[in-house]
Amino acid sequence: MTADILIRYLHFIGIFVIFSAVLGQHLLLKGTVTRATIARAQRFDIAYAVAVVLALGTGLLQWFSGAKPAVFYSSNPVFHTKLTLFLIVGLVSIYPSVFLGRHKKGDPAELVTIPKGLVHSIRIELFLLVVMPLLAVIMAKGLGIPIVKP
Repeated sequence: MTADILIRYLHFIGIFVIFSAVLGQHLLLKGTVTRATIARAQRFDIAYAVAVVLALGTGLLQWFSGAKPAVFYSSNPVFHTKLTLFLIVGLVSIYPSVFLGRHKKGDPAELVTIPKGLVHSIRIELFLLVVMPLLAVIMAKGLGIPIVKP
């Protein structure tokens, strides 16, 4: 019981850090910024990566060894939708990560123009991250679980 509570708590912490890191990037990366700002944004990207590992690891622990049986998650299409959105967020985050890695080095005062596509990809990440807790609430209420008739 105590382990399950700790796992769920760490899962939530991971989710909060993921959202905070993406929001931090969104607030920093607009228009034209200095390479120093890009380096700061990359620190958010590192926090994002660590939090993804935490959220994914604790999510898998909940799925396969949590208080609810694995079938609760495995048979639920809402869970699969949530997991798919998580993967899409990960794929969309590749573009900002690569951009930050390529543009952080050099004169810290040098200006770099942030592509609009990068800003849009961060906004897509934020939108999907806002939808995912809704799916978690729907799933926790038991919606999507197939009804087994005797």
